[in-house]
Amino acid sequence: MLPSTGAFSMQPLQFNDLLISFTSEFLPLWNDKGSSAQKAVGLWRPSTTSDALSSFYALGDIAVGHYRNINQGKIVAVVSDANKADGTALRPPVDYQRVWHDEGTGAHSNLSIWRPLAPQGYVTMGLVCGVGYDKPSRHAVRCVREDLVVTAQLGELIWNDKGSGCANDLSIWSITAPEAPVGEAYLAPGTFLGHGSYAKPGIEAYSLRLALTTHLSDLPSPPVLTGHEIPSLDENTATLHACELPWFCVKDPELSAVEQLQSSPTYRLERTDRYRLGGFGHNTGQTPQPFMWTASKGELGTNARALAFNTSIDLCKEWPAHPQAFELSFSAQLDRDFTHTQRSAKGWSHSSPLEIIIYVPPKKAVAAYLLHSEYCLLRQDGSQVSATVSYTNGDHVYMSESPDTEPLPQEATPREEAAQAEPDLQVTGHDLIDNALTP
Repeated sequence: MLPSTGAFSMQPLQFNDLLISFTSEFLPLWNDKGSSAQKAVGLWRPSTTSDALSSFYALGDIAVGHYRNINQGKIVAVVSDANKADGTALRPPVDYQRVWHDEGTGAHSNLSIWRPLAPQGYVTMGLVCGVGYDKPSRHAVRCVREDLVVTAQLGELIWNDKGSGCANDLSIWSITAPEAPVGEAYLAPGTFLGHGSYAKPGIEAYSLRLALTTHLSDLPSPPVLTGHEIPSLDENTATLHACELPWFCVKDPELSAVEQLQSSPTYRLERTDRYRLGGFGHNTGQTPQPFMWTASKGELGTNARALAFNTSIDLCKEWPAHPQAFELSFSAQLDRDFTHTQRSAKGWSHSSPLEIIIYVPPKKAVAAYLLHSEYCLLRQDGSQVSATVSYTNGDHVYMSESPDTEPLPQEATPREEAAQAEPDLQVTGHDLIDNALTP
């Protein structure tokens, strides 16, 4: 059993000079019990009093559409400056503007809601509650430098005061992260925004930014034929690439969100590359002879679909596909060089045949290789989430010829420079969208 705690000793996420951590500890502020409002609402303040979060600040208060205790059941982002006191990532608000107060509702306690007024060059991420009708402290929240955030959208209605008896109207709304470009993740702060009307407001909303850290290695060197025998591939020539994913991007089927933070605040999506033999031919005659092989390109199996279903990680487009399944609103998209989708994502939908036609010189042997990649998602303890995904890249065919002849011209593809030589080659796919290689 994992310990019950709302402060996590995880390494903070960092974007430029902004540090992002998380809390599941909250202080109750107000609920509308005693009013006649048609909906329920509870307002809470993220707590950063633990030692692990002593340098972090809330971005705004939290609103939920019920009266239940949210401690250990909800998670929101809190922020700090990587440069501590001398940093410029965060600033306190210069003042507050009152949005609403509950006078006339009959609620058991008084409440006022305020909009922080950000300094120039900074933005407000959420509204803040006052104690009674008093203005909040300037230290209750922080504003974020505008280059560290992106414009977001308002999401669903959380609460309005219809039926409460208050003379002032109020509606409050969640914030939804926009679609992230490749190589980035956008995270909604978990706060709320609102105004003095029941209509959806056109006010500015913002999400936090994060870069998905991807480590791309060089491709393995293509195998080299040393004789006229069918080659065996050396497993040691495999190369590893990896992308680090923050916990909120992964829907772990075996862990709750709080358990993810406690045991695996980051995940690692690994791609292992190695070459697979696509065809081998030995021409024992005295004249060039044609050889033809059929290989498979694209995804082998349907594990990419299973990965997207189990974890919401989609290897070929922006995710999540089902945002309601997540604790936090976010969007993310993997680097296209990492996912082999810089040309086309069609290979992720099905496997298709790839025909390789080649003329082999007399008394020579030629081998054709395709780059094969396997993707696996790992927790911090090394355990695997979902099944391994297999993909064969059909954009390039790597050729190797047995020695003792003059090398033939190589195809103008930078990653094929390591091939020993290339005989005449033609590659055709059975669909017209994927690229074909011709000599």
